[in-house]
Amino acid sequence: MIKDIFEKVVNNMGPIGSEAHYSHHYYSFPKLTGPLGPYMNFGGTRMLNWSLNDYLGLANHPEVLKADAEAAAETGLAYPMGARMMTGNTDLHEELEKQLAEYVGKEDAFLLNYGYQGVMSAVEAMVDSKDVVVYDAESHACLIDGVRLHRAKGGKTYTFKHNDMESLEKNLIRATKIAEEQGGGILVVTEGVFGMSGAVGSLDKIVAFKEKFQFRLLVDDAHGFGTMGKTGSGVPEHHGVQDGVDIHFSTFAKSMAMIGAFVAADHDIIMYLKYNMRSQTYAKALPMAFVKGALKRLQLIKENPQFKDNLWTVVRALQNGFKERGFDIGVTESCVTPVFLHGDYNLGIVTNLIRDMRENMNVFCSIIVYPVVPKGVILLRIIPTASHTLEDVDYTMKCFEEVQSKLKAGAYAEEAKVGA
Repeated sequence: MIKDIFEKVVNNMGPIGSEAHYSHHYYSFPKLTGPLGPYMNFGGTRMLNWSLNDYLGLANHPEVLKADAEAAAETGLAYPMGARMMTGNTDLHEELEKQLAEYVGKEDAFLLNYGYQGVMSAVEAMVDSKDVVVYDAESHACLIDGVRLHRAKGGKTYTFKHNDMESLEKNLIRATKIAEEQGGGILVVTEGVFGMSGAVGSLDKIVAFKEKFQFRLLVDDAHGFGTMGKTGSGVPEHHGVQDGVDIHFSTFAKSMAMIGAFVAADHDIIMYLKYNMRSQTYAKALPMAFVKGALKRLQLIKENPQFKDNLWTVVRALQNGFKERGFDIGVTESCVTPVFLHGDYNLGIVTNLIRDMRENMNVFCSIIVYPVVPKGVILLRIIPTASHTLEDVDYTMKCFEEVQSKLKAGAYAEEAKVGA
């Protein structure tokens, strides 16, 4: 019996969409309005916003706004028309690539329209059915989807436990055997900063395995770019292993607060990717206004190390404040600040907690629950920026202390109605 695809998907919204009937526009797909910054409007109320992808506070920087406006007025959002390979290439696209490569210590770079589809396509392009991909179990969805594309071509994959070097070594042994049998190679895939936990990838230890195993290393450094390392170029610089990272990827969506991304590597590898990354080969070039905006942002990042310094002042105050008050922030060594609340919490308790924070405390942060985190855990993810103040941190500490007290007293459980 043939099923109606529409009926099937409507009746099964998937693990994330299963609660959409009540969560839409509040817990999921919320609408934050007003100028981008640490204070924005949600549901008509001004909120202290800890869910803002603008690490260095560039979104509303006067020079950035001026550059964006002038670029849009000069070229609009259509130019250049067409894919880069056909009619969409320009000198400024290539200048941005040159500057990005220099910043992260690579020979060359390739500008990408979007980070997600870009790195997914890079993984797929680099390996064929004879090659083996070995990847961290907590890799971002974009990397997982790249691995899925590899599997679809008949490629072999192995997963190593998150940041676990013993597990990586075991899987490299397995991968080496398969690669030798098939006449293929090995690609290790991991992250510079893991976006949920804030854990920093053990790139130095992974690179050290190159003395024992033959493989290439691709690193997604979305959260490290602009925030980690002496110059801010990312986690490879932080660990001193820029030469050992073969393919360095990052997005503009975090520290540069805009659309776009790049992948950097040796010149020959970048030339290969330019001609073989399907998500870029058949997609319109990044509009010139975005290219000029990215050039201005990169200039400001390089010329103003105080942006990163200001960010880390807020990060340290926030993370030390949580730890001093007994909160579990896991193993984060980056700006990503997770707060783990442990207990037998049902959905009703979680929803009431978030409503209390947003409607009574005017604090907005992202909430992550099972199946993204284990049962019995609520993850409240805080993303600090250089635009936040120490006063913002102090107020947030008071709010979290109140939340913790209410959780222990069962206040949210008494009010829980949804999903209880």
